[in-house]
Amino acid sequence: MNINIQSKSSVPIYEQIKNQIKDSIIVGEMKEGEPIPSIRTLARDLKISVITTKRAYEELEKEGLIYSVAGKGFYVDNPDTGYLTEKKVQGLEEQLDAVLRLCKDAQLSKEEVKDMVDILWEE
Repeated sequence: MNINIQSKSSVPIYEQIKNQIKDSIIVGEMKEGEPIPSIRTLARDLKISVITTKRAYEELEKEGLIYSVAGKGFYVDNPDTGYLTEKKVQGLEEQLDAVLRLCKDAQLSKEEVKDMVDILWEE
């Protein structure tokens, strides 16, 4: 499992961990029943606090993405990936709506916004 932490990000580290593991599960990189690193192992590998890793795992467990087996570790659960994908798309739509409002406030035309998207998409 490859997790990249952006120390200068405004997103808390536990949330970065949670989101990256969640995305790996949604796209099928991590399969049901697959073990994930222990809290201590991941904290050591990422050079972060065990408390931070524990919080990420607790959030993932609450969302039904992973489960723990006492004395064994954490494993990928069998989440409804269709629902999770839909939830992610809904979040993206909300963010896009906010960006489009900013574009309208800046008096950008629809064509200018489309051009901007085309240019940024190619990068």
